[in-house]
Amino acid sequence: MTPALETTDTGLKVRIRLADGTWFAVCGLSALLPGRGVAALLPDGRQAAVFTDRTGGLYAVDNRDPFTGAAVLSRGLTGTRAGRPFVASPLLKQRFDLETGRCLDDDAVRLRTYQVEAA
Repeated sequence: MTPALETTDTGLKVRIRLADGTWFAVCGLSALLPGRGVAALLPDGRQAAVFTDRTGGLYAVDNRDPFTGAAVLSRGLTGTRAGRPFVASPLLKQRFDLETGRCLDDDAVRLRTYQVEAA
């Protein structure tokens, strides 16, 4: 998670750190609304689901639901559990911690997470 930022900042781009260490711009910060995700196509063909919360924290996880294989997590509902942000899959409703990628409903399942920043 990055430090909180105002979503009204103009000119800031949301960037995801790729496996090779480079940063890839996925959208403008103003495109993110708290509680709603944005799907981003990465150079390796994967999709990331990018979110911001009401405090301005930024999160990025794999967009692919590991239970169904569908790329839908960016359309999921966000919330908190014990102070931890999560996204719930819109299909089968499993919840995933946005910071760690851990499935809150099945400890054996985890999403890939990405380092994300606004710059």
